[in-house]
Amino acid sequence: MEIHQLRYFVAVAEEGSFSHAAEREHVSQPSLSQQIQKLEAELNQQLFDRLPRAVVLTEAGRSLLVYARQILTGIADARRSVAALEHEVAGRLSVGAVPSIALYVLPRLIRQFQQRYPKVTFELFEDTTDKLAQRLEDGTLEVVLASSGDESPTLERHSLGEEPLLMLLPEKHRLARKKTIKWSDLATEKFLLLHEVHSLSKKVRQLLAANKLNPEVVLQGAQLVTIASMVAAGLGVTVIPQMMVEAGFTRGCVAVPFARPVPTRELTLLRNPLRFESKAAAAFREEAAAAFLT
Repeated sequence: MEIHQLRYFVAVAEEGSFSHAAEREHVSQPSLSQQIQKLEAELNQQLFDRLPRAVVLTEAGRSLLVYARQILTGIADARRSVAALEHEVAGRLSVGAVPSIALYVLPRLIRQFQQRYPKVTFELFEDTTDKLAQRLEDGTLEVVLASSGDESPTLERHSLGEEPLLMLLPEKHRLARKKTIKWSDLATEKFLLLHEVHSLSKKVRQLLAANKLNPEVVLQGAQLVTIASMVAAGLGVTVIPQMMVEAGFTRGCVAVPFARPVPTRELTLLRNPLRFESKAAAAFREEAAAAFLT
């Protein structure tokens, strides 16, 4: 049983596809398939059911996956532990972020970080909080930037502060010239929201319910930028984080603050306390805290 065989096996299990796994591991599909077949022959067990449109783990495959991930995580931690003995911050850093943070903060944050630590290279993942938390627990990621939600109790959570939420309106909307907006002003508005799997969407829906609003949701989407363009086209209104305005992604719209009490979301950095924290990960955690809290 070879390490690269386990790595290929985990990639196929996570991607659900031999071709996607080959792309992820930067090898040819025939080579990857051959290594999986050798692993199956050595174990005398079929690890995957190869269906016409999907690749599904067998019972033997599910059993092996737990140990394969532990082995690969242990090897990665060993490498990072040895590398950390060096004096400089260097190496690869895997960072995840929810979509409502990644586009607006990561470019500036990573640019500032690499100006201080030019020998660190990044691998970025953008997904929902639940899926990123799973990657932290599996060892795929080292650090995740998210907004507060139903994080796993096994993860270490660092608060990065509170961020105001704003109302996003079309430029010619009847409320666009107001200095502040009350929730009661929105009783007849049509809303555009992120899908319910997103932490920001969960927060907005909680705020609507708390303020006794049950608006018509005319559109749900996966990206705030797309939703903002729909707002600009006059299809409805939405709630956005302040960082989106600061990053300049609200063209054709007007962002109006809420009246007190101002709704906010908490920004957090998540990591797995069971994993070795590399110097690069520790430095990134400190950089993120400084960037968000200032």
